[in-house]
Amino acid sequence: MNTDIQAYHNALAEEDKAIADLLFEVINANMGKAENKIWHRIPVWFIDGNPIVGYQKLKNCMRLLFWSGQSFEEDSLAPEGKFKAAEARYTDVDQINVKDLKRWLKKSKTIQWDYKNIVKRKGRLERLM
Repeated sequence: MNTDIQAYHNALAEEDKAIADLLFEVINANMGKAENKIWHRIPVWFIDGNPIVGYQKLKNCMRLLFWSGQSFEEDSLAPEGKFKAAEARYTDVDQINVKDLKRWLKKSKTIQWDYKNIVKRKGRLERLM
């Protein structure tokens, strides 16, 4: 774990840190050579500069976000925002279904929308894979 992500985890309350630690472990083990770093103050994984998955502490939960998650066709991921993102929210580490998470991560590598160039395209997303 890089020092910036470790600092993010260390700043969390114990319950939230347990969730973040498990998310990091599973995401990192399943994202291959994807780059991970703190981006907009949260841990995010990128493939070729395109944001794929990340998590963040919200007021009352930890949110797991897949930038292209609405295209995964997964009932347990809720739409987020006006683009193609979808999320899962957790208040306890026991709520994380690792089997589901691994399936979502596998889809995240093959189903992607081009967020990297969204500004250049004036807010229009194009499907990459």
